[in-house]
Amino acid sequence: MGENEKNQNKMRYEKIIMNISLIGSILFMLSEGFMAYYTKSHSLLMDCIFDVTDLIMIGPFMMVLVPLLYKPVTEKRPYGFSQVESLFVVIKYSVLLVITIQLVWDNLYTIFHGGRHVDGGSIAVFELAVCAGCLIIYILMYYFSRKYASLTIQAEIYIWKLDVISSFGVAVAFFIQILVKKTQFAWIAYYVDPVVAIVMACFLLIEPVKMIFVNLKNLVLFAPEQDIMDSIRFVAEKHMDKVYCDIEFLDVIQTGRKTWVEIYFKSHNDLINTKILLQLRNDIRAELRKEFDQVYVELIPSLPD
Repeated sequence: MGENEKNQNKMRYEKIIMNISLIGSILFMLSEGFMAYYTKSHSLLMDCIFDVTDLIMIGPFMMVLVPLLYKPVTEKRPYGFSQVESLFVVIKYSVLLVITIQLVWDNLYTIFHGGRHVDGGSIAVFELAVCAGCLIIYILMYYFSRKYASLTIQAEIYIWKLDVISSFGVAVAFFIQILVKKTQFAWIAYYVDPVVAIVMACFLLIEPVKMIFVNLKNLVLFAPEQDIMDSIRFVAEKHMDKVYCDIEFLDVIQTGRKTWVEIYFKSHNDLINTKILLQLRNDIRAELRKEFDQVYVELIPSLPD
């Protein structure tokens, strides 16, 4: 199978997975929006806003960005459009971060002003239904992602996984609220919704902060994390030792789903066989492709000053 055909298959699977996420987001956005309005629950509003934000970002990604990511690199665009994906992820998670912080502030205000009364029974049953629906979407996306999973796909799957966990947690919290109402601690029930909304927000903040930091590093072309560097160095050294070459310097750049690896090396006998060099590059690249999506490897002889 040629490189172009492989890319076409990857793009096809990516569109399938993103379409599943798109359809799921639309369905849950509408249902959660209605229930948030009906019950006045900020916990449901939190879920709804996350779905709206995700939906707004998925559309442009599918229609514009995905085709661009499979265009070959050129002299004019040495990194292709891969940095656009990093920028896209930064914008997406920055929007989620700002919205989440605002909702946390609103719910803290509610807690200090007597809490909020909501229909806990309706919310609990609804959240169990949402949990089941999110689980179906997650299973479908996970199944298709076994064929191909880019950083964006992994981010979408992670969000649906969080939706499953958070929906179940919210359902449990409101079932507890129903039980508490029948005790002498009934006053606590007024604080369940804002507290649950804040806990959800804090739980969901972890991934946006992490992804913003990682993709900002990609945008300014910083080296990846040390464990990634060590993994690439291990593979390169294993193959370089076979032809009696030492790595002088390892330059790694990650932008979006693409990884560029430049290996500056020195031969023990100062002789370089181009056929051996070509095979060496292909072997290193083949092994790195087991771990990295789109990887480019260049071997550069280290010349004396």
